[in-house]
Amino acid sequence: MIPGKIPATIITGFLGAGKTTLIRHMLENANGRRIALIINEFGDVGVDGEVLKGCGDALCKEEDVIELANGCICCTVADDFVPTMKKLMDRTTPIDHIVIETSGLALPQPLIRAFNWPEISARVTVDGVVTVVDAKALAEGRYADDEATIQAMRQADPKLEHENPIEELFEDQLNCADMVILNKTDLLDDEETLDVTADIEGQIRKGTRILLSEHGKLDIKALLGLGSAAEGDIGNRQSHHEMEGEEQHDHDDFISFTVALPDVKDRGALQKRITEVIADSTILRLKGFANVVGSSSRLLIQAVGPRMNSYFDRPWKSGENRATRLVVIGVKGMDQQAITAALQG
Repeated sequence: MIPGKIPATIITGFLGAGKTTLIRHMLENANGRRIALIINEFGDVGVDGEVLKGCGDALCKEEDVIELANGCICCTVADDFVPTMKKLMDRTTPIDHIVIETSGLALPQPLIRAFNWPEISARVTVDGVVTVVDAKALAEGRYADDEATIQAMRQADPKLEHENPIEELFEDQLNCADMVILNKTDLLDDEETLDVTADIEGQIRKGTRILLSEHGKLDIKALLGLGSAAEGDIGNRQSHHEMEGEEQHDHDDFISFTVALPDVKDRGALQKRITEVIADSTILRLKGFANVVGSSSRLLIQAVGPRMNSYFDRPWKSGENRATRLVVIGVKGMDQQAITAALQG
């Protein structure tokens, strides 16, 4: 575990593999840990507030479950995941652990890379990546219990930016894993269990652990506290396409810088300049505060991708420096000088 950072566990696996059951068991046995959930699964077995009903722990709060239903999480990192993580980090009630359930459609590598964004990397680390596998389906020559439903989900997601075959998604989930859970082993005989285990052993990275599970019942001590810091090990967790030599990005590709501006006399003009600047595809996020002449409150500015919003979030405090400062986060090589000049007008 990295001191001072909130640990996050990423749970991957196809729809029906048993991710929901595993998380429910985790909550029921949290042993005092305050666990926040980010859920990106689709379908009628997705986790929602109902998962907390049987928790039996006063620390389980409904506000600790956040559902991201705006498409596959790896395709909406900037729009959904990063702002959600920031909200969790900024909460007044401290979080002990974050658990992220990805959709079976999601590529795990882009999500792990998101933990290297400047605003996340200083406060959160990937404790471990856990891949849940339907052992019964695998023994029968399938990757999931209902592959047709998974395909239908892919077609129904308008924001899905990748069309990887299911076997490539499965490969990516295994390549990223620190732990593989072979679930539903109660449905297999001993010989089938040995065969499936041997099959998985031949596909995972050295050091990845395999655990057998029935109904997702595993000791929480085995799931949390892996301390893998996966965001710093992404080079050893390559996707199928990366291993074929296609272009990839890592945390060194992202940089940030601050732009100081004079007091704002015309809020509309500032917003127009920002909107024009963030049209640059090398800019991933822009955020900051502005001092608007004639207003006693500070103006909060947030921009993700091409979208921007601003509002007065609170009055300036007595003695507080009423400055206008914007932080720009983007791809390495972006023209900082030109961006700064455009924001300054």
